[in-house]
Amino acid sequence: MIRRLFIANRGEIALRVLRTAKRLGITTILGVSEADAASLPARLADEVQLVGPAPSPLSYLNVDAVVAAAIAAKADAVHPGYGFLSENAGFSRALSAAGITLVGPDVSSLEAMGDKLMARQVGQQAGLPVVPGGEAATPQDALARARETGFPVLLKAVSGGGGKGMKRVDREEDLSAMIAMAMAEAQASFGDPRIYVERFVASGRHVEVQVLGDGHDAIHLGTRDCSIQRRFQKLVEEAPAPLLPDATRAGLEASAVALTRHLRYRGAGTVEFLVDADTGDFFFLEMNARIQVEHPVTEAITGVDLIEQQLLIAGGARLSLTQGAIQPHGHAIEVRINAEDADADFRPSPGTARRAAWPAGPGVRVDTHIATGGVVPPYYDSLMGKLIVHGATRADAVARLQAALGALQIEGLATTAPLHARIAADPRFVAGGVDTRFFDAFAATQEAR
Repeated sequence: MIRRLFIANRGEIALRVLRTAKRLGITTILGVSEADAASLPARLADEVQLVGPAPSPLSYLNVDAVVAAAIAAKADAVHPGYGFLSENAGFSRALSAAGITLVGPDVSSLEAMGDKLMARQVGQQAGLPVVPGGEAATPQDALARARETGFPVLLKAVSGGGGKGMKRVDREEDLSAMIAMAMAEAQASFGDPRIYVERFVASGRHVEVQVLGDGHDAIHLGTRDCSIQRRFQKLVEEAPAPLLPDATRAGLEASAVALTRHLRYRGAGTVEFLVDADTGDFFFLEMNARIQVEHPVTEAITGVDLIEQQLLIAGGARLSLTQGAIQPHGHAIEVRINAEDADADFRPSPGTARRAAWPAGPGVRVDTHIATGGVVPPYYDSLMGKLIVHGATRADAVARLQAALGALQIEGLATTAPLHARIAADPRFVAGGVDTRFFDAFAATQEAR
């Protein structure tokens, strides 16, 4: 059982974890940088521990500093949220050496899924199909792989995530230059220049499956669709994935559970797939061994508090849920409200929210740490909050999203809310089932007006 929980994160996810932990009677200690010392999560935590200066390499990404703060707080567990150290195997080992539990999977799972090439191999061992391709240690290897799979191809960073180190290459003559760019970006972002080559699926949908495991058994909580992306960064997520053939959906869910059992995985995880919209074939991409930004849409349709499940499993409990107990209802959609100016190439817009009036009402949920007067520092991800809507049908959810975006008012800095209002009104989005090409086509339409 967890009694004192150290939260090694910031922003809306820190507040999200705080609220569930408090409901469970757990004492919360929030690790903060100097920039976040007066934030809303810091004001609501039971205790606060400073982890370092504002820049994340000196605070939230500093393993020694975070572990030292957790020890000083006499924490018996650490929740890492998402991003930062959430999938860092070295952090997990350091906590274990200090006698502190990570609210997350065992280090073996982190290591298996933290390297994309190893993840491919483990996925294949578990019986999952993978996108044709493989490692490319040299430009010559990359060329050979690309000729095997055929152009276009994707170059991906082995240790990557969030679209960093990922490049699409349409022609053989462009390959060498793009390899150099991908390797440089991978080295700068992850300290690991290795890349691999995958076949590019032209009409692909990004579909993922939420799983829970206790090291012995595993269940799924259905699908999510994250196909609306800009430069491989997710913008809109919904659950369940719309307009999927029943056989494809069942195959995705069964594959996700098979991988979770194969890993003897503990906690909440997300198994990500690429679905070929033309053929219905699907391919395993990776497993995110943490809570996802988009987890609220799954919570909305299942009624399951995923943070609670993480905390219970980390505290030593077996899964209290069975597959038969998961009965999804309705449809949910989430949009990320970032402090960015979408009309100026998504330029970051840090600053103070002079006014923040978030929508409310039946079927509307807002996960945010920004109220009126709240500050978005320039040092971190620009996520201000997440707007989640739930309806009896997808059409109901779309209508509720349109209304909620119309009611949202944030003043003092630019946000992505106007962009989401335009997406929510787009006939292709309203119809549902768009693929990863949607945003480029949508942006081109907007520029033509």
